[in-house]
Amino acid sequence: MSEQPAPEADIGSRQPLEPAAADAVRAYAAKTRETADQFAAVLEDLAENGLPSVDDCTPWEDLRETHLARLAGKRPAVA
Repeated sequence: MSEQPAPEADIGSRQPLEPAAADAVRAYAAKTRETADQFAAVLEDLAENGLPSVDDCTPWEDLRETHLARLAGKRPAVA
């Protein structure tokens, strides 16, 4: 990803953001960059060390059920 700002020619025709909106966009960009860096680190580890053994992995069904339970816990109860 490029961390370079947009070229000057493009900036003149743009509508500026409110300061709070600009801060929110920067925060989102930082979070997205952090997530991409974590993903890249996992891919680099796989390239360097290969795939983990099956015994060291969690079946996707277990991951799915855990995630669905977490989502259900966030949902408000219906009377």
